[in-house]
Amino acid sequence: MDTRKQFEQIMAECRSLFQKKLCDYGPAWRIMRPSSVTDQIFIKANRIRSIETKGVALVDEGIRPEFVGIVNYAIVGLIQLELGPADEVEGGMTADEAMEAYDRHANEALQLMLRKNHDYDEAWRSMRISSYTDLILMKIFRTKQIESLHGKTLVSEGIDANYMDMMNYAVFGLIKLTFRDDDAAE
Repeated sequence: MDTRKQFEQIMAECRSLFQKKLCDYGPAWRIMRPSSVTDQIFIKANRIRSIETKGVALVDEGIRPEFVGIVNYAIVGLIQLELGPADEVEGGMTADEAMEAYDRHANEALQLMLRKNHDYDEAWRSMRISSYTDLILMKIFRTKQIESLHGKTLVSEGIDANYMDMMNYAVFGLIKLTFRDDDAAE
């Protein structure tokens, strides 16, 4: 299977969970400020690193659901950056509007991945899953720094670019966990 198809299959899985949670909770996440979304991604990435380091999870879930959570929270972060946090739980967004926004940002992430994958010649396939975890954590710390600068940077990409990169690294981790197509999967 080629990278595009693998990416699309993983994103379909993430989308399905997002849609089911949207049915259960509605767009309750609309209340979150982007900095809170960043912290949620941090919690998930930190748990992945903890499991990778300790080699065991005491809660009966592995790292896979955490990578899915990073993908979905990254899209939530992109939506929140675009719209700003809502003052009420429903956030003035229907489920259909939320899914439209999800699909738009997922497609943007796919297009970015395809461009970068062309230039880097699928170098990610030779990386370890633990490297994706570390890169996601680095992007989180960069994002927190940009947030403390109120989004103003001198030469760096913005928060949105960091969310996109976190999402794509999480998808790479999920591809490796799902397809196990080389020895770098760990």
